[in-house]
Amino acid sequence: MDANLTKLGGSLPVPSVQELAKEVITEVPPRYVRPDQDHPFMHAELGTSLLQVPVIDLSKLSSSNEDLMESELENLHVACRDWGFFQLINHGVRCSLVEEVKLGIQEFFELPMEEKRKLWQEEGDVEGFGQTFVVSEEQKLDWGDRFFMVSLPRHLRNPRFFPMLPSPFRDDLDEYSSKLRDLAMKMLLLMAKPLKMDPKDMIELFDGGMQTLRMNYYPPCPRPELVIGLTPHSDGSALTFLLQVNEMEGLQIRKEGKWVAIKPLPNAFVVNVGDLLEIVTNGTYRSIEYRSIEHRATVNSLKERLSFATFYTPKMEGEMGPAPSLITPNKPALFRRIGVADYFKGRLSRELRGKSYIDVMRIQV
Repeated sequence: MDANLTKLGGSLPVPSVQELAKEVITEVPPRYVRPDQDHPFMHAELGTSLLQVPVIDLSKLSSSNEDLMESELENLHVACRDWGFFQLINHGVRCSLVEEVKLGIQEFFELPMEEKRKLWQEEGDVEGFGQTFVVSEEQKLDWGDRFFMVSLPRHLRNPRFFPMLPSPFRDDLDEYSSKLRDLAMKMLLLMAKPLKMDPKDMIELFDGGMQTLRMNYYPPCPRPELVIGLTPHSDGSALTFLLQVNEMEGLQIRKEGKWVAIKPLPNAFVVNVGDLLEIVTNGTYRSIEYRSIEHRATVNSLKERLSFATFYTPKMEGEMGPAPSLITPNKPALFRRIGVADYFKGRLSRELRGKSYIDVMRIQV
């Protein structure tokens, strides 16, 4: 396996939106104007104000009280199946580490531009500062900067990025990566229980899996109603753990045809079930009536928003598809098997657009 993601896909380098937003501009450059998007203001539409993303308590899932544990396990199953999103509290990652990582991310985006250029995306690569899924010079761009890199396993770290991060941020991020890997494995094994899935299927696919990190910076915009911070999409990972870095909100999910704003709880992770877990669970999670959850990021005119996403996926050397223990004569495989590296090569070479890539994996009947 190559020591970086270059061969799995690429993205064209783009200018820094953070630098653009420092200029006094009254009109948004045309490449960022998004008439193709629904109105991105945060006002809840009629009927969505009562919708709240489920909250899952990991301490209950670990409880010695069997009734309490079983009840929370059912809550987790419903959250994954009907929402594809939940907030995870009492997750066991120490608060001081999370706060150190938040501070490090804020300082990282404040680095001078000459320092950032050393970490900028190169053409045909997906790691570094820039945007992913940019495949043409005419393509519309998101109003945001991102820094994306592989974090685990350590031998896949690109020497241009993780080792070059400023200290002590680098050490904090290393510890955070390990904690989030352990948390991801714990959640995947818990999810296997109500599915009646053989835990060996989860372990074989995900133990020693790949983890990637994406730090997001959404600057204020003079005309926020014209732009989008992150194009609506579903994640290609199995699980995404999103950390709200500063107090500005902006994450929205599409539920029952409407955009619902998520208000992150203190000391919680917003967890997202990605396309890959939809495939592994053979469509049980997030495929009821094909209403899988998309999400997007909006921006505002007052203050920047920062967030931090940790993605967990299978090990790159393996194959993926529906878990063998979930395929029966009455429930045949809905998705084809494919090499994990081939899956990401296909996903990372396309423009980000809704759920279009998972359709490629679907077995047509």
